[in-house]
Amino acid sequence: MQGFLKSEFFFNYRRSASAIIGSALMLVFAVYVAFGPWLVAQNPHDIASLELLDSFKPPAWLEGGDPRYLLGTDGQGRDILASVVYGARISVMIGVTAMLCSCLIGTALGLLAGFYRGAIDSFIMRIADIQLSFPSILIALFLMSAVGTGIDKVLIALTAVGWVVYARTVRGSTLSEIEKEYVQAARVAGLPDRKIILKHVLPNVLTPLIVIATIQVGTFVLIEASLSFLGVGVPITQPSLGLLVKNGFDVLFSGLWWTSAFPGMAIMMLVFGINLFGDFLRDELNPRLK
Repeated sequence: MQGFLKSEFFFNYRRSASAIIGSALMLVFAVYVAFGPWLVAQNPHDIASLELLDSFKPPAWLEGGDPRYLLGTDGQGRDILASVVYGARISVMIGVTAMLCSCLIGTALGLLAGFYRGAIDSFIMRIADIQLSFPSILIALFLMSAVGTGIDKVLIALTAVGWVVYARTVRGSTLSEIEKEYVQAARVAGLPDRKIILKHVLPNVLTPLIVIATIQVGTFVLIEASLSFLGVGVPITQPSLGLLVKNGFDVLFSGLWWTSAFPGMAIMMLVFGINLFGDFLRDELNPRLK
């Protein structure tokens, strides 16, 4: 710990306003994800706790607002603040889980393609090239229309569109690493390919993946929000931030702006914080930018 506090990374972090702001926003959402149910008075998923007489109340600081509902309520009498907290938990869970699945699959395929080259490399990279010729949201929409809606289906769709960037990055780094002397020495020593890949090559190709993984969480949050807004994402019984925006959009032009605005602002702050911190990591972990 003492070494980290004296490191160049921590020194640059303290001097970077964007990194501090980004990590602060990420910390806020991490607290919501971990302790959300204990931070709000209402469980918006519990029908018994809802009161229709409290529907469409404006934020507490506006005329007609109720101090119990700081950000107002929706058409079901759900507290918007509670809905945003619970929705953020689902959005972050989907973004992080899909990122981990994409990273594992993409890294494994990238290592195989770069280490063995030949037909394996050509097959994996041609699939990646074909996939990159289509917008990610279009591929996700096609997959969701084929497999149906639900959190598990969203995770499958996001993993399917997210593995490519890891595979291409790892493959390029692996091609460079296998030509180095330490890999050649390991081969001469008779180590099996599995040990060479896992113990020698993999640790040396992980650095760029940290930046990709960080930024990709924000990308997945946006894609999931888009899918849910279009009605092919998460179910209404487990609304994410994107579905909350969709529900609020239906009454947005009736003057009930808070039902859509606050979930949308939550998405903006979450993705903004992730991107700020991801940019800092990119600058710090890329030796060419130093």
